[in-house]
Amino acid sequence: MKVFQLDRENTLSVSLFSDVTNSKDLLSSMLDGTLKLEVSFLNALLIPDVFPLLAAAQKSIVSKSRDSLSTRTLHSELVYNYSGSKHITESLKRCGISETSTYILAARFNASPLETEEVARLINGKEIDLEELKTQANQAHILKHYKITSQELGISSLEDAIVCRIAARDAL
Repeated sequence: MKVFQLDRENTLSVSLFSDVTNSKDLLSSMLDGTLKLEVSFLNALLIPDVFPLLAAAQKSIVSKSRDSLSTRTLHSELVYNYSGSKHITESLKRCGISETSTYILAARFNASPLETEEVARLINGKEIDLEELKTQANQAHILKHYKITSQELGISSLEDAIVCRIAARDAL
């Protein structure tokens, strides 16, 4: 698990898992509120790099500081903000995990070392390096989801195009 400093007070701990076998149980626990820890589980196939995730995390922190979360928790807000969509349910379904997800990114705000270990124990899969995001992301899916054109990729990177959508969602 890698820890990123978002601002003076907040961190985001991130782990990437492949060959996950219990995504159905994780999803069920999240939906019925019995998950031991509050954590974000994202479909890692839609994440080409950590930078867009950190942009979504920062946006979530700002929303919380202003008491203006669109979702019930900070961790669901992260999934919602990563999606770039204004539709909460659609965002959580598209960018969150599904019953058949085998490639998952787990993220927790302000996690203690004990909590990061507990997050890793929740997931039945192999923890892999975050650098794998670059090679494992499904670019066709990402382009379709965010409606990124080839012209835009000619002047910008995929990561920057996603961050642009995350940042501009509320203005559109």
